[in-house]
Amino acid sequence: MHGIDRPAPGDDSHLVERKVSSQEILKGHFLHAFRDTVELPDQTQATREYVIHPGAVMIIPMLDDGRLVIERQYRYPMQAVMIEFPAGKIDPGEDRLECARRELLEETGYVAAEWARAGVLHPVISYSTEFIEIWFARGLTLTTRSLDEGEFLEVSTTTFDELMDGCRSGAVTDSKTLIGAMWLQNVLSSQWKLDWRS
Repeated sequence: MHGIDRPAPGDDSHLVERKVSSQEILKGHFLHAFRDTVELPDQTQATREYVIHPGAVMIIPMLDDGRLVIERQYRYPMQAVMIEFPAGKIDPGEDRLECARRELLEETGYVAAEWARAGVLHPVISYSTEFIEIWFARGLTLTTRSLDEGEFLEVSTTTFDELMDGCRSGAVTDSKTLIGAMWLQNVLSSQWKLDWRS
């Protein structure tokens, strides 16, 4: 048993599934779905369906007065308006910090003087390759936002306590925002450190 440390390469051979064959199910605008046949560790076979996703960034924007910039956006698969930190898909070949800068400006109109990379999360490991890189932004200046065509969202601010109340009550259920709140809580309590850059 390794606990939460990553084992040495090769130590996980008793858990690894190996691809036998692969079938494309869907090639959409940015999602690519497959159905693979895999060999399990006991040499039996199973089917795995999954989506290839280009990855995304999420930004935790911190105003000088301590308030946080958040969004409300209708998410069609959920048929509901969700409360979220700003986020967006990484374009092919795009640097992840540049993506974070672009998404923050486009969605909220804010430009940040300082940035810090927090970490990465995998929101749906059972059926997607999607990853979301988490960035903190501070020293915010409000300019003009420029939403993508067909994008509608509402920008507002909240306190840390209000955000945490929303996470506890179930008003906030978006996984990336819940993980962002965990990061924020640990950063504000000085349990976790960030390496800020201009």
